[in-house]
Amino acid sequence: MSEHRATIEWAGGARPEDFLKLRYTREHRWSFDGGVTLEASASPSVVPAPWSNPRGVDPEEAYVASISSCHMLTFLFVAARAGFAVASYRDEAVGVMAKTPAGVAWISKVTLSPQISYAGDKQPTADELARLHHAAHDGCFIASSVKTEIVVA
Repeated sequence: MSEHRATIEWAGGARPEDFLKLRYTREHRWSFDGGVTLEASASPSVVPAPWSNPRGVDPEEAYVASISSCHMLTFLFVAARAGFAVASYRDEAVGVMAKTPAGVAWISKVTLSPQISYAGDKQPTADELARLHHAAHDGCFIASSVKTEIVVA
């Protein structure tokens, strides 16, 4: 169907003996085909400073943002198809890191907390809103690609 690309670049500059002792920067860059470049790093909760930089986007944050963004974009589509004019959408999504029984860390759950306002007189009922979110979840490419539990609060 389509391909989606990202270029990830790291140039640590650590001396070999420091690198082998895990004393190297985790700061790197993500570049996308539209020209956007983001500063990235390992999460400070995973790799402490000075080897990480909390100003950079970390993979865990990006994962949560990707799920939230995909849900939002799909929600906007299904809401429009159902006749609801969305005026604004804000989500403060939270991902929870846990360990598998084998001790491997993973993001086991992402909770989406969308705050949505609508233009015009047509406002969804609670049941309609639940159906819209269910349809958005079912239609989200990212949600269909992951094993993480995704909850809309």
